[in-house]
Amino acid sequence: MLNYFDTPILEIRDELTEKSGVNVFVKREDLNHPVVSGNKWWKLKYNLEEARKLGYETLLTFGGAFSNHIYATAAAAKETGFKSIGIIRGEKILPLNATLSFAEQCGMKLHFISREEYRLKKETHFINQLKKLFGKFYLVPEGGSNLLAVKGCCEFAKEKLLPIDFDYLCLPVGTGGTMAGIICGLEGKRKVIGFSVLKDGGFLAEEVKNFASDFSGREFSNGSIETNYHFGGYAKSSPELDQFISQMKKENNLPLDFVYTGKMMVGFFDFMKKGFFEKGSRVLVLHTGGLH
Repeated sequence: MLNYFDTPILEIRDELTEKSGVNVFVKREDLNHPVVSGNKWWKLKYNLEEARKLGYETLLTFGGAFSNHIYATAAAAKETGFKSIGIIRGEKILPLNATLSFAEQCGMKLHFISREEYRLKKETHFINQLKKLFGKFYLVPEGGSNLLAVKGCCEFAKEKLLPIDFDYLCLPVGTGGTMAGIICGLEGKRKVIGFSVLKDGGFLAEEVKNFASDFSGREFSNGSIETNYHFGGYAKSSPELDQFISQMKKENNLPLDFVYTGKMMVGFFDFMKKGFFEKGSRVLVLHTGGLH
């Protein structure tokens, strides 16, 4: 079992929050574990339990070269005694970046495949090819999003978020499992705004809806996906984003990453500037980890 550390809530007060009359709080879930941080802890929790229960010794999962999920799965496997395999999208580029170097140091076997092959990651015949190549493994999907991940994130929302007084929750979204679990855990209360880190991320609204209804048997209408803050797509950045991240660290002592939380915070601040939130609103921003 992975250790879990309770996380603090940081209040952000600056010229913009004063002017807009919005109370802003950041749930520092990035501090819940040294390496399996943020939402990855909750998404992996029940997947690790299931793999153990079914007698698997190896975890296999998918991700890009900058995948927080690959990083976290490699670390979680090492800490809980599993072997791990990462199927990585794209060519192997040496030297490996920090994410993939860390995964390899944790004992994860990296297997690089073309982007065309990567699109087959959900196809049975492709999974069977991987089984021939690597033997028996417990499959954790890309981003860790499946119903066991939704279960973990639902538990997080019930235990850690429901007791907090807020009107809106903002979070970054990559595959939709975390947001779906949180919506289920909040039982349709509060408004949940997800900021897509993917280009053309409109499809995520359907993903979140499907995950939530498959898990809970209910449909919720308190969630929405914003698609204008991807900065060119997954793991893409820009000078504007880099400057914003640097400013947040300097002014609020809040570390952000360029893949997920930085983009979400840019979107959230833009919403404040545009007067989206009513005066007196309490907004909880979820820091989902991903810093390494």
